[in-house]
Amino acid sequence: METILEVNNVIKQFGGFTALSEVNLHVNKGERLGLIGPNGSGKTTLINCISGAYTDYQGSIRFDGGDITLLKAHERTKRGIARSFQIPRPFSSMTVMENLLVPFAFVGGKDGPEQQKEAMAILQGMGLAEKAFVQSNQLSQVELRKMELARAMAAKPKLLISDEAMAGLSGTEVDEVLDILFDLNKLGITIIMIEHIMQAVMKFSQRVVCLDAGKIICEGTPENIVKNPEVQRAYLGD
Repeated sequence: METILEVNNVIKQFGGFTALSEVNLHVNKGERLGLIGPNGSGKTTLINCISGAYTDYQGSIRFDGGDITLLKAHERTKRGIARSFQIPRPFSSMTVMENLLVPFAFVGGKDGPEQQKEAMAILQGMGLAEKAFVQSNQLSQVELRKMELARAMAAKPKLLISDEAMAGLSGTEVDEVLDILFDLNKLGITIIMIEHIMQAVMKFSQRVVCLDAGKIICEGTPENIVKNPEVQRAYLGD
């Protein structure tokens, strides 16, 4: 299979604390990858290195055939890496549609009828078309999460990093977000899911990688990961 993302020997330190220790990770084009680990394991740090929020790390990162190690976050976005955040921070004074047109303008440099048509198609896919002209501060929690995913999609990504998109949602709402992520993957988008809701990770992922104390301790199919004693130790302690 063709690799879209390669993380090679990445080390990230904060002062004397090593948050990531020689992490190596590859993600295949079109793959659904789950990234799990207890709090403080390095998941967010790794995602920050991949997305460009951090660039002061050792090692290298390649994406879609090119070296992106030194690129800033906005440059990586233009290459095709998009991220949805755990805590949505929409432009609350703008409508849902206006929130989507911001990344459209950033990636394509345009804002016109064509972009509005594309934005509406994305909202349709998220089940938010009826809310297009509602101010974003009037959305429910699950609608905000969907809009966060919609904003990420407006950047036309090849790789989508879904960071805790389901935290705090009800069981039915989790299923709604999962359905959206499955649909996006069917469009050919590679997805890395970071999620504490293990049931959702296991249902969604083709492969799961587990981090603990800044190191990848194991990876494999969801079925193998849940039975792995190292994973159980990382989550439950000895």
